[in-house]
Amino acid sequence: MEKRLTYYILLGMGLGIALGFVLHGAYDPKAPALLAWADYLKLLPDVFLRLIKMIIAPLVFATIVTGIAGMGDSTALGRMGAKALGWFLCASLVSLLLGMALVNLFQPGAGLSMTALVPVGELATGQLSLRHFVLEIFPDSALGAMANNNVLQILVFSVFAGIALSAIGAKGKILLDAGEALVQLMLQITGYVMQFAPFAVFGAIASIVAQKGLGIIVTYGVLVSEFYGGLLLLWVGLLAAGAVFLRGRIFALIRYIREPVLLTFFTASSEAGLPKLFEQLDRFGVPRRVSGFILPLGYGFNLDGSMMYTSFATLFIAQAYGIHMPIGTQLLMLLTLMVSSKGIASVPRASMVVIAATLTQFHLPVEGIALLLGIDTFLDMGRSATNVVGNAVATAVITQSEGMLQPEMDPDGPHAPTPHDTAEHGRRGLHIDPVQ
Repeated sequence: MEKRLTYYILLGMGLGIALGFVLHGAYDPKAPALLAWADYLKLLPDVFLRLIKMIIAPLVFATIVTGIAGMGDSTALGRMGAKALGWFLCASLVSLLLGMALVNLFQPGAGLSMTALVPVGELATGQLSLRHFVLEIFPDSALGAMANNNVLQILVFSVFAGIALSAIGAKGKILLDAGEALVQLMLQITGYVMQFAPFAVFGAIASIVAQKGLGIIVTYGVLVSEFYGGLLLLWVGLLAAGAVFLRGRIFALIRYIREPVLLTFFTASSEAGLPKLFEQLDRFGVPRRVSGFILPLGYGFNLDGSMMYTSFATLFIAQAYGIHMPIGTQLLMLLTLMVSSKGIASVPRASMVVIAATLTQFHLPVEGIALLLGIDTFLDMGRSATNVVGNAVATAVITQSEGMLQPEMDPDGPHAPTPHDTAEHGRRGLHIDPVQ
């Protein structure tokens, strides 16, 4: 289904380019008729954006609450969890800073001269005070935070709710079950919303090309090239950090994770490679009771490629609309991205939800996401594959630090994992096995 959706998105992009080219050639760039066509076409991505924003609050709330409540209280589990979260935090920070550095260096959005439909607030153009930022983190109403899609405030409330739900034990089981069901419900709705993506891509591309001409495609090509160059640097950094702990075995890890990385790349879904990644880490020497905890945790909290993309894309949109972002404001935005993205499910194009929420938080034009819809599939392929690399390295490093990394298995040997084992762990999803 996801592969078919990718084809439809590519088809929508092609048809959008063709229609935009025809309209651009048929009308004067400032003709009212052309502006009317562009406005009607833009209705498609605008509807899509509303649907995306619709799922932000329940998805963030349910995912974080169930994740925290389901962690358990084992000492070994807590120790590995602390190591994992420390690694995830450092990797996320490096990814975000790399994205920020590259977008400031290359300035891919400069010169697009887009116009915001609504005035840009002072939060986007001036440096925030620490007092204002801290107060904005804490909600005075949980329902108000959800109604306004204030992701930081939703996250704070969700953390309190998850810890409290874990503390009340069996009495909260019905709420935990309801939360897990809500997660599945929101993922299902996300799937429905993504079916509208080809139409949104068609409308977004046609509207932009109609107004700007095919020259905008050159800008897109430059953007994709610069982003993949950044991903290559991130891969080198992640593997180099892994080599510090794994030494020569880092090359074996690269060999073992090659298949799940390729599967993830071509499907543009981090979850597509998860069952195969379990199997390959088994063969590399990671005990299943460790990978069964670290990998699902990483899929919620360690999306390195998505982290770099969120900072890269958010600042690209600011540049496209000619909005100057001081370094201090950019750093605060990175902190917002790092916190708000934790717990977001690794479904295809989920980064769009984070970007939309952050743009809203900083009063940047949310409609700027339309600039990225047409090429988001290509960007998603790279960032999803990077997420798999980051989580595989993190799992192997934490296993080594616990002294639990075993010798490699012969993939064709008697101890190789069976398809039943892989399928069983694929069905477990985000459920966490207790460490024995």
